[in-house]
Amino acid sequence: MRLWLAAVGRSRGGPTRDLFDEYVGRLSWPFTLKEVEVKKRLSSDELKRQEAELLLAAVPAGAIVVALDERGKALPSETFAAKIGDWRDRGAGDLAFLIGGADGHGDAVRARADLLLAFGPMTWPHMLVRGMLAEQLYRAQQILAGHPYHRS
Repeated sequence: MRLWLAAVGRSRGGPTRDLFDEYVGRLSWPFTLKEVEVKKRLSSDELKRQEAELLLAAVPAGAIVVALDERGKALPSETFAAKIGDWRDRGAGDLAFLIGGADGHGDAVRARADLLLAFGPMTWPHMLVRGMLAEQLYRAQQILAGHPYHRS
């Protein structure tokens, strides 16, 4: 199974990028990061629409899509791991995670998503969310492997 992250915005060096790189480097699943940007000044709705088009175009056709969204469902790590394991066991070739821009996701992303996932009710910096997601993917990998990294 291949993992994809399509995210609005360009990552610069620094602690949040280091965190992301640390956990992506630990993954045994192949991982691809696709960064997208709309450089025009647009209304919020038009910006979200265009970002949604770019995000969806950045992931393979037929991928399982998980959109990180404040209106999504917060899952315990074990449940998240089980969901990934289920997709893997059903033969999913690609699992794509989408992180929207400052105004959130456009309707097309929410409509296409197989899961809307939230990291709790708080708002997080989008670059930090990348690192948090990478850690949770690594944690899921270790849970599925029966490794003691995850202790509850």
